[in-house]
Amino acid sequence: MKITSYEVLGRLPDLFTFENGSKVKNVNDWQKRRQELYKTAVEMQYGQILPPPELLELDPLCVPNVPGRMNIWRVTSGTKEKPVSFTIYAHRPAGNGPYPVVIDGDLCYGCMQNPEIAKKFTDRGIMLVTFNRCEIVPDIRNPKRTGNLYETYADYQFGALMGWAWGFIRTLDALVQLGYADLSCVAYTGLSRGGKTALLAGVLDERATIINPEGSGCGGSGCYRIHMKGLEEDGTERRSETLKDILNNFPDWFSPEMKAYENDEASLPFDEHFLKALLAPRVYFDSQALSDMWAGPVNTYMTAAAAKEVWKMYEKEENVLWYWRSGTHAHLPEDFDMLIEVIERERHGTPLSDKFGILPFEEPEPIFERFYP
Repeated sequence: MKITSYEVLGRLPDLFTFENGSKVKNVNDWQKRRQELYKTAVEMQYGQILPPPELLELDPLCVPNVPGRMNIWRVTSGTKEKPVSFTIYAHRPAGNGPYPVVIDGDLCYGCMQNPEIAKKFTDRGIMLVTFNRCEIVPDIRNPKRTGNLYETYADYQFGALMGWAWGFIRTLDALVQLGYADLSCVAYTGLSRGGKTALLAGVLDERATIINPEGSGCGGSGCYRIHMKGLEEDGTERRSETLKDILNNFPDWFSPEMKAYENDEASLPFDEHFLKALLAPRVYFDSQALSDMWAGPVNTYMTAAAAKEVWKMYEKEENVLWYWRSGTHAHLPEDFDMLIEVIERERHGTPLSDKFGILPFEEPEPIFERFYP
């Protein structure tokens, strides 16, 4: 990978400075500082955080008592007056559970309908659970934000990504109710917009112990303050996605507040290192592809490096992981193999392979403040 153009619009806002100007000195201070980050990195970016549901009902649609067979449940949740229903597909390993769980909301993508991917997990005693986030908030350009979950929470202002993240959390609620989920090992994952969603869901739901966005880029794992171009594996030069790109193409994904910054990312009071830092000290594992310049490889690395300063404070630096594979913007079997490696490390202490942590480009100068100078 060769970076051909690299523009920094400004330094990243300091993670360790309170709004009143005082400094974070320890983990106890950080717990207070975290609450300030939600105002911008979550609510300003994605909209209001939705309240706990008034109900959670499960209807079995297909529940064969056979290891490896898929169990299907209809989940109904939200408010009693206007509930929302969606379907979860649980690929259950042998035994009675509880199981380590991987949740992916990208059933609308063809790759998540591949039974061989599910088998990768179930063969290792891990339950893979998928759902179609579009049942909760349709993935159509919907600037008026009408229908489905928008009607359920009509008094709240939020974007599609917040609604889809709600689906991850309700799915885990359902698995807990069923007795399937081992809460010591829960992973949220997804590709692209699904990766943005998995990242946000992991921030909102601290039961997620591993958060694994794949190629989530702008509005996810990226960095608004970096614009870059680079050569992909076939020699094609492409640029990274910008805030203006994503707001013009997908205006309903984010909070309307973001529109004011589409031509002035440097003035944003946050960047995605704020979002990632809210995951600490849990496992943040970012997956990327060498021919996915649109997702902003340097952007993603920079905010991960900045957020890692919080993991250093917890003495948990080993929980910030990334890797790049050959190929394009996709969720491939290799990506799931790497996630399984991370799960096996957490469950059994199995060492990771040497694919992790390698940068395919020259490490750029940091544009963030360090906790330990």
